[in-house]
Amino acid sequence: MDLHHPLDFTPVNLRRPLFLVFLALTVACFLIFNQLDVTLRTAAAPSGVVSFELSGSVEKAQAMMDSWGATARLANAFGLGFDFLFMPLYATALSLGILLALGGRSGAWVGLGRFLGWSAYAAILFDAVENMALFTILNGQVAAPYPQVAAACALVKFTLIVTGLIYGLAGAVRFGLEWFGTQK
Repeated sequence: MDLHHPLDFTPVNLRRPLFLVFLALTVACFLIFNQLDVTLRTAAAPSGVVSFELSGSVEKAQAMMDSWGATARLANAFGLGFDFLFMPLYATALSLGILLALGGRSGAWVGLGRFLGWSAYAAILFDAVENMALFTILNGQVAAPYPQVAAACALVKFTLIVTGLIYGLAGAVRFGLEWFGTQK
């Protein structure tokens, strides 16, 4: 059985416009997250929510919780909830970018792109489990295995996203940015 890209059904003439719409929505969400993250950046959490996601231990998670006031914890909780709206946006933008990068090619490049198209959506599952673990910590249960689960899921999520981004960018360079309307 041949693996198809999850968005193969998208008409070719709509792929680039849809990608640009989902990319714009993704960037808009990043800007919102950046504002929320300001209150989370402390000495214990220098990278804000990313530090929290990757804490990996009860001690580090507790130190971050202790460094945040009620406003920061509320911003973090709101951000984790907002992330559930963000997940399908970033996954679709990434998957469409991958679809555009594989274009009408064939061979191993296409097989990898199809797999990565699905991986963009798999990242949502890891992101959701990560967020549930972080919600549990924010709710006062700073205990194993929640920080470890959040960190493991975050690492997988980030790996899937970065791999998809590299593929999309490599495709853009390799095939001359066709999907942005320029030719090589």
